Amino acid sequence: MADYFTHFSCVLDVGTPEKAVAALDLVLRLRAEEEDADDPEFSGFALSLQDGPGSSVLWFHDDDGQGDVEGVIRFVLRLAEDLNLTGLWGFDYSHSCSRPRLEAFGGGAHVIDLSARKSIGWISTHEWLTAALNGDDVDAVEALVA
Repeated sequence: MADYFTHFSCVLDVGTPEKAVAALDLVLRLRAEEEDADDPEFSGFALSLQDGPGSSVLWFHDDDGQGDVEGVIRFVLRLAEDLNLTGLWGFDYSHSCSRPRLEAFGGGAHVIDLSARKSIGWISTHEWLTAALNGDDVDAVEALVA
């Protein structure tokens, strides 16, 4: 039997220590509200202050290899709304497996426009590779090997 993992580790500077504390409070409140939910929206990641008390930098990382990329995105979009965050932010992630399995390895990245409160782009290495091998993304392949 194989175990599948999603890993990520990224930071988001929310600007002030007060906003960082508010973010930690928000994630605790949201998780308490959905404690009995079958499919919680804000799970699959750990959140802490990157540099300890007084920091404005939040550290997101997977929860023992069980990362939920969509959970991070949902939370950051909610956080952008609640804390009036602006600018672009993004993170990358990896997929791995405890045994060699086809299509079990890869990863991707997401870019979020905090001001617009939406995801503006993403890439999956598996989908990109499939498109490139099928000739669907010749320009992207040429740009990488140039």
